[in-house]
Amino acid sequence: MATERYNAREVEARWQKVWNDKDVFVTHNDDPHDKYYVLEMFPYPSGRIHMGHVRNYAMGDVVARYKRAKGFNVLHPMGWDAFGMPAENAAMQNKVHPKDWTYENIATMRDQLKIMGLSLDWSREFATCDVGYYTQQQRLFLRFLEAGLVYRKNAKVNWDPVDMTVLANEQVIDGRGWRSGALVEQRELTQWFFKISDFSEDLLEAIDTLDRWPDKVRLMQKNWIGRSEGLRVRFEFTEAAPTGDKTLEIFTTRPDTLYGASFMGLSPDHPISLKVAEGNPELQAFIEECRRVGTSEEAIEKAEKKGIDTGLRVRHPLDASLELPVYVANFILMDYGTGAIFACPAHDQRDLDFARKYELPVKPVVLPKDADPASFDVGNEAFTDNGTIFNSDFLDGLSIADAKEAVAKKLETVSVDGTPQAERQVNFRLRDWGISRQRYWGCPIPVVHCDDCGVVPEKDENLPVQLPDDINFDKPGNPLDRHATWRDTTCPKCGKPAKRETDTMDTFVDSSWYFARFTAPDCNEPTDPAAANGWLPVDQYIGGIEHAILHLLYSRFFTRAMQKVGALDLKEPFKGLFTQGMVTHETYRLGEGANGQWIAPAEIKIEEVDGSRRATLLDSGEEVVIGSIEKMSKSKRNTVDPTDIIDTYGADTARWFMLSDSPPERDVIWTEDGVQGAWRFVQRVWRLIGEISEKIEPRGGTAPEVSGKALELRRTSHKTLAAVSNDLEGLGFNRAVARLYELVNTISKTFNDGDADGAARYAIREAADFLVQMMAPMMPHLAEECWSALGHDNLISEAKWPEPESELLAEDSVTYPIQVNGKRRGELTIAKDASKEEVEAATLALDFVRKALDGNSPKKLIVVPQRIVNVVV
Repeated sequence: MATERYNAREVEARWQKVWNDKDVFVTHNDDPHDKYYVLEMFPYPSGRIHMGHVRNYAMGDVVARYKRAKGFNVLHPMGWDAFGMPAENAAMQNKVHPKDWTYENIATMRDQLKIMGLSLDWSREFATCDVGYYTQQQRLFLRFLEAGLVYRKNAKVNWDPVDMTVLANEQVIDGRGWRSGALVEQRELTQWFFKISDFSEDLLEAIDTLDRWPDKVRLMQKNWIGRSEGLRVRFEFTEAAPTGDKTLEIFTTRPDTLYGASFMGLSPDHPISLKVAEGNPELQAFIEECRRVGTSEEAIEKAEKKGIDTGLRVRHPLDASLELPVYVANFILMDYGTGAIFACPAHDQRDLDFARKYELPVKPVVLPKDADPASFDVGNEAFTDNGTIFNSDFLDGLSIADAKEAVAKKLETVSVDGTPQAERQVNFRLRDWGISRQRYWGCPIPVVHCDDCGVVPEKDENLPVQLPDDINFDKPGNPLDRHATWRDTTCPKCGKPAKRETDTMDTFVDSSWYFARFTAPDCNEPTDPAAANGWLPVDQYIGGIEHAILHLLYSRFFTRAMQKVGALDLKEPFKGLFTQGMVTHETYRLGEGANGQWIAPAEIKIEEVDGSRRATLLDSGEEVVIGSIEKMSKSKRNTVDPTDIIDTYGADTARWFMLSDSPPERDVIWTEDGVQGAWRFVQRVWRLIGEISEKIEPRGGTAPEVSGKALELRRTSHKTLAAVSNDLEGLGFNRAVARLYELVNTISKTFNDGDADGAARYAIREAADFLVQMMAPMMPHLAEECWSALGHDNLISEAKWPEPESELLAEDSVTYPIQVNGKRRGELTIAKDASKEEVEAATLALDFVRKALDGNSPKKLIVVPQRIVNVVV
């Protein structure tokens, strides 16, 4: 065996069959062991796995295998986030049915994932487009509706004119649809909403309990929920508005800057704006222009600040002699606060940009520290830092916080038409979740529209509302609108003719509860509450930082909503969250500049020429420009097919490289040299284990007395075991890999030093066992083969994780800091059990101590056992 080359393709297929035949990774809910749930964010079945999948699922698999070896009953499932626009696009482009395209892709990707050797419980697999899954999702929808967590209303929406569907604000990037890239428009449609805003305070407060989440993700969620305390203030119109309103209400978090007010701003969708526009063609045209910009804050923030003067005026609440013009402005959102603002240009950049454009007053009222109040002014950059209030009558000299309180107290006592001019209020940035999508390939919303009864929930016994198979995409838009035999139905309440809801649910609904379904995937209800409560929250969730807001926030809401309807009894779905870095690769171009053709890594050859790297095309020898290292993407063709790597080097090599190259939260740079280095290590381990298994018998039950090199090897292997255990607990995969490289070196050196006695033979064999067991979560196929070669008759996938002996972890030396006349001059390392006299003698022998004494005896020599030595000269 020792001379045989490790054959990854043969070995990996063989052990995968053994695991499958024995159902090694099938999880049982009634297993009495402590439960541990590890889950990677499930993939969209796009057609083939990519290197990001390899890294993501390798990390999760290490955790699952390690925890299983530690004695836990591990749940490690896999499914598919399978609804969505790409399937419809493929249907239109390739004349295939979205279902056929999706399930063919699932079959391909399932086979690819299986050759990675992942310890997944495939018996729990489902796709969100499975009728069985979306039946239960419809059941949840109806229960949420009954509980008051779902409603329907007319709303401004982001409309993607290419995908012809509504997008959530979060799906609009730089004013464009996140998938199509089309410029987003605003439309008003009747939409279904989940009342996520009901949980704003709870979602925000609970973030502080998520101590195993990355700080960055927690901060992103806090900012997105956006709690703000402020005042709701009423400004009196000098003449009633066309709507009949006598006051204009605004919400502000900066009442301290009221004396800097320059103008009022209305959202283009504010009722007053719309009423004024009826007699103002210029304003009508402006509002239409605003509607061609997306509704997301990002799109509005980046747009040029524009407005139209309505001609209306309001009185300043703190100085009735001041009148402020009322503008309709394109940077004000109707669904935040009241859809109206007071503007203080000196201390808000958007207000300042607007004021400069329309030559409105800019009056600073917050003075920076050490600034001269007589000369301080702002240019084109608003002052938004802390300072002292000035130019503000009774507020002058106050801090911002004290000024806010003073304004609140004053305006709370002033009456306008019998109501206080201001009242304190808490607002949240978080808006309700619009889930309506105008497309076929999604979960149907289980309601019908009856002329007599209105909107009627489908009866539970009539579920599922199943998607029809006989559809076509010959015309733009949602084919469900055109499918009369599916759309036309009867009212569940009165039995008269009615029409089904043709909108389907946002696909983020599908992924907001799948982790709960995995706990009992065959249940005839959305969950088996006992199973869900037993397994959840997920102990370790792994996925990309790009899901920090959408998926993770929606999942947190869904868990609370499911608790409210009795589907489970907890609030937080994920106890531990880990966001891994991306997989990157060099880019290559044929020709200089932005117009150069992208070239795939598989199409080039790289050589060292005069100390520099040179890339050429394999087929023609034409020179290729080596570009920057970037995230692997199809658009830049810098992807590497995982299947090609696994076919060449084996799954373990790909896994090992992904885990070893960098800390898991950072990006990993995929290089051919790195992969080949991992492959060489696989071969080295295989040779070393083969030689040990041939020359050294399995160790007995009791460790012999050891000393010298044997003792050092036992200490090293046990300390490595303890350290790797800690590394894996903390997801420090790259640190664990580095320790195993060192252990292999130590074992090799001891093994190759010559004939070993019985004690040394035991130590080598023990270290080899430990090495293989520590490799097993990361390179499971190689570990199984080595375990078998070492004479074990059980699977390493079912073996218990070894425990280090505490006495071998103890340090046998101690390091003393040495101070001379109170200043640290160096240190002394000495045996831990050295006597006080031995420590004193060793201290006096140190060069820097002898130099300080200059032949004299110390005045004092103080030894604090195992802590510090003080020498007084």
